[in-house]
Amino acid sequence: MVCFDEKSVQLLAHLTVPLPLKPGQPVRQDYEYKRNGTRNLFLFVEPKAGARQVLVTNRRTKRDFAFAMRYLVDVMYPDAECIDVVLDNLNTHHYHSLVEFFGKQEADRIMRRLEFHYTPEHASWLNMAEIELSILSKQCLSRRLPHEWTLITELVAWEAARNAKNAKIRWNFTVDDARNVFKEHYPTSLTC
Repeated sequence: MVCFDEKSVQLLAHLTVPLPLKPGQPVRQDYEYKRNGTRNLFLFVEPKAGARQVLVTNRRTKRDFAFAMRYLVDVMYPDAECIDVVLDNLNTHHYHSLVEFFGKQEADRIMRRLEFHYTPEHASWLNMAEIELSILSKQCLSRRLPHEWTLITELVAWEAARNAKNAKIRWNFTVDDARNVFKEHYPTSLTC
């Protein structure tokens, strides 16, 4: 099982050199900055194994999603028969994105190894990749990163450290919790 999500990141450079760290005083920086564009982060998290991988793209388009799914199948898990992918209902997250950019034959090859599991609308928090994105934001992205090279360097270091620790996500949301929270959307008894 792999949880998948994305995040947009601004590349921001200092206009003046920040004042250095002193005992009892944090680094001080000017409020003005230079905006150097944005990058998209695709995050793959295997919560039970404590593994994650981040891909950086210039944008978040159908094409980028299609290439990310092919990367998941062919590079990350080339020997897996089936990969369960938990993802939200974003307009790019579907089979048609793969068909549009790879053609039906290649899209079918990729999809034979993927099973998409979409989070309910307004409940993307059920995707554990959201938790990992929050950790990533706090541990790695909470300062100005001026260039793509700096961003990628920081992401590689963060990813390596988290993977070396085999950091897993402790998920406490149970099936009973889900039945209670979503009872009006998902009835517990079926009548045919």
